[in-house]
Amino acid sequence: MAGAPTACVLIIGDEILSGRTQDANLKYFAARFAELGVRLKEARVIPDDPDVIVETLNAARARYSYVITTGGIGPTHDDLTAACIARAFGRKIIRHPEVVARMTAYFGDRLNEARLKMAEIPDGPDVSLVESETTIAPGFRIENVFVLAGVPSIAHAMFEALAPQLKGGAPMLSGNVGANVREGDIAAGLTAIQEKYPAVAIGSYPSMRNGGFHTSIVARGTDRVEIAKVLEEVASLMRALGASPASDP
Repeated sequence: MAGAPTACVLIIGDEILSGRTQDANLKYFAARFAELGVRLKEARVIPDDPDVIVETLNAARARYSYVITTGGIGPTHDDLTAACIARAFGRKIIRHPEVVARMTAYFGDRLNEARLKMAEIPDGPDVSLVESETTIAPGFRIENVFVLAGVPSIAHAMFEALAPQLKGGAPMLSGNVGANVREGDIAAGLTAIQEKYPAVAIGSYPSMRNGGFHTSIVARGTDRVEIAKVLEEVASLMRALGASPASDP
């Protein structure tokens, strides 16, 4: 996995932090990044605060191969993302003429200043639109930053539109095995297995099922054979405790 392209997702919106709205994009992005061979290394939920957005974005784009932002590109007063992206890159904000023309044709006399806000992007020849069939208001790309809508159906469609632009590595594969065992009873064995297979990331996830303890082990890596070996050795640990390991749904 060393040397693979990396990514960060920035989820922007006070409504997420307040608990009023539940994010439905991160799981989708994480799964698609894994398929594309891009390692999602970090995700942050940040408020509609220009200083926070600019500071967080600049730190993320310097650290990761790709940064995806979601939220804050709509028509209302708290949709600040486009202006903040422009500020982070030291650019002016402009209204993209192609998008303005598209909106004019679509809305006619219903086009107003609020809707035209959705045509705003940073200036510069390196800025490109991220289109989708779900909306006439696009996202955009500037250098290694992709700015997407927050509405899940639109965000997912925009991600699929930008996916061909991402240069990935080997796809990230995963498998799991679970059993009614306590996490602490297999911890030492898991440590030994992890040391034996350093290229496979092993995660342990305890829960309560049917009134008892259950532990699910997830193995992630790029080598399907190594993943299978890890899971079999974990299953052996579980069997040694009298459990019946099986793949969790």
